[in-house]
Amino acid sequence: QVQLVESGGGLVQAGGSLRLSCAASGRIFNINSMGWYRQAPGKKRELVAIIINGNGTGYEDSVKGRFTISRDNAKNTVYLQMNSLKPEDTAVYYCNVRTGLSPFEYWGQGTQVTVSS
Repeated sequence: QVQLVESGGGLVQAGGSLRLSCAASGRIFNINSMGWYRQAPGKKRELVAIIINGNGTGYEDSVKGRFTISRDNAKNTVYLQMNSLKPEDTAVYYCNVRTGLSPFEYWGQGTQVTVSS
């Protein structure tokens, strides 16, 4: 069974940068989208950034211009470069992959990002 393994989270001061990585343990076929979500304490999980069909990208308004999502097909990995981090970016970040084949969706285990003021 394919698993998504995230890395790169941690503690950083406001204004700093982090790069999250999400690697699939095996080949995932028929990918429709790859994305990053986050969930802060007491809040709903929200979409942060997404690559659709390997080309189009989308970002949550508060991260536009600061975060960049990218994908390395050869490594079966998706990245989230986060710059100019703010305390409100503090959350657990989850990797998500949606496909056209069962099980249709994969989630990573989450990685904690904490931004201190």
